[in-house]
Amino acid sequence: MIIHSTTILSVIKILLFVSLFFVWVVRYENIKKEFILYKFPAWLRDLVGILKVSFSIMILFNDNYLSTIGCLGILGLMVGAIMTHLRMKNPFQKMIPALSLSTMLLLLLYLS
Repeated sequence: MIIHSTTILSVIKILLFVSLFFVWVVRYENIKKEFILYKFPAWLRDLVGILKVSFSIMILFNDNYLSTIGCLGILGLMVGAIMTHLRMKNPFQKMIPALSLSTMLLLLLYLS
């Protein structure tokens, strides 16, 4: 069985969108608690959420330019998340979602 790179790209794009939507919309109460714990303002939490959902929607488009902007935007936010986890001295398992999303984004950028 041969799997084409377009199929892999589509699966990665959908996984990224669904995971970010789930965390920032369905589990928004958890995000609110985390931002309070990290002593970040509510406006920053909302801005990050809007950017993540917007960038993840951009990734779904077939336009390579929009998809690249979406990937780079989320990748920048993931770097910020990893730096926050390091600053807060969180255990490694708290960084796994940001690291796995970053890996998928880098793979998406490489394949597209």
